[in-house]
Amino acid sequence: MSPETTGAEQDGPPWQRLDKRMLLVHPITEVVKFIPVLIGSVILGTSSGNHVWSVIPLALIVGFALTRWFTTTYRVGPTHVELRTGLLERKKLSVPRSRIRSVDIEADLLHRALGLAVLAIGTGQHAESGEKFKLDALDARVVPPLRAALLAHTAARVGPDEERKEPQQNSSGGFTAPRTRAGEIGHWSPAWVRYAPLSLTGFAIIAPIVGFALQYGLGEIVFRSDAVHDVEDGGVLVLALAAAALLGVIVVVVSAAACAHYLTTYFGLRVRDDGKTLQLRHGLFTTRQITLDRARLRGATVSEPLLLRLAGGAELEAIMTGQNPRQRILPQAPRSAVEHTLGHLLAPEEVRDNEFPVQPEARPTGSGAADAHTVPAPGSAPLIAHGPAARRRRHTRALAPVVLIAATLVVISLAGQHYSPWWWLLPGLTLALALALAEDRYRGLGHAVLPRTTTSPTWLITRAGSLDRDRDCLEAPGIIGWTVRRTFFQRRAGVATVVAATAAGKKRYSVVDLPADRAWELIQAVTPGLPGTR
Repeated sequence: MSPETTGAEQDGPPWQRLDKRMLLVHPITEVVKFIPVLIGSVILGTSSGNHVWSVIPLALIVGFALTRWFTTTYRVGPTHVELRTGLLERKKLSVPRSRIRSVDIEADLLHRALGLAVLAIGTGQHAESGEKFKLDALDARVVPPLRAALLAHTAARVGPDEERKEPQQNSSGGFTAPRTRAGEIGHWSPAWVRYAPLSLTGFAIIAPIVGFALQYGLGEIVFRSDAVHDVEDGGVLVLALAAAALLGVIVVVVSAAACAHYLTTYFGLRVRDDGKTLQLRHGLFTTRQITLDRARLRGATVSEPLLLRLAGGAELEAIMTGQNPRQRILPQAPRSAVEHTLGHLLAPEEVRDNEFPVQPEARPTGSGAADAHTVPAPGSAPLIAHGPAARRRRHTRALAPVVLIAATLVVISLAGQHYSPWWWLLPGLTLALALALAEDRYRGLGHAVLPRTTTSPTWLITRAGSLDRDRDCLEAPGIIGWTVRRTFFQRRAGVATVVAATAAGKKRYSVVDLPADRAWELIQAVTPGLPGTR
């Protein structure tokens, strides 16, 4: 999207204004944004005895919000959709309809109470805040047909036996949406809330708070307390119990916050697929409707953080090109629900309405097309292990911190410094955790190549990680380049990391510590005939 300042403004459909009910919405939202300023003006007016200072900022904020209705117009033409905004500085945005990749609809409690909604257009490119195409607010009844009209170009990719149906524009500039058949491929269940605390995100939020508290005196208070000074005199148990109680409080608070965020964000989630677009709807207080062009889909990622994986859950993200390349499809959910949605998401168009059976084995990779019935679905394909060298590297990396801690304690002891024998519990406990982590990381390491069939492209499947494990399913046509990386230690171990470059998702998808003699074989299997792979 880019500002446009030329063109005959009288040509094409008439310019339209936003709904008049926005005159109630915008003053309230702007006042909420500037609450600190209003509080300051009230304090200034009270201290000076001139209460006009308390009224002037409020009047200016409300007046500015009201002018947005008079200065904002839009129109949907046959080739472009245009938006004019600004009071002192007029700005006109013009977006080609063929470049529209997503249309999001959002409505908070105030919008819903007034029957309004916010419509935002995405072109798959990053846009500055002042250049985002957003219509706030429209009558909620006109938004669905308008969204269908803006995404009508996706209907151009229809099969030979399908009839192309486009929204019809009426005399007032509005649209009438055609009836389309969309199947539900995923839906939210209240029981899924139990998975919300199993993500490590909440604890990542707590860590900066604890660091901030330690910076401003909490550490000094703790370390000068009597409990700490009594460690050598038998106060270890008391200190351990206090630490356990504090950890328990943190876990309860973080879990409650995670559950509340999960409910408000994903309540009522529905994922629908009409063959051309993906449609997501969710939210408790603020509802969001996201429509994604299926032409941007390049695969999917199944995320399995450690705690979520142990509970039999996972998350699902779509690998897409554009501004939001990692679109979450399902939040923390049972693994069976994730696999069900993943199977439909990555299914060939001809068989998208059917369930994918789990096949026992995949046919060895080759350059020709394989029988679709012999190839498992990308989400359930068995992975190839990376061998003993990869396992040794996992254990070596995990044991390095244990050796460092033990060596430090030995050096301190040889230097004549005395410390409590309890400190030797640290490397002992760390050793057990390191061994378990190393083995889990190796078990999570693997890859597979699913050959091209008559109905689907070649797929690259790669998985790695333990605390944060991802299984990435990437279609071969989306890969634009390869990198084979070998560090000094990888060369000694005879392994290599193969990186597939793509314009979608994380941009770089790695097959970690693959035996070096199989690296080019993998590249040739995914992209046959690529120069330099023979």
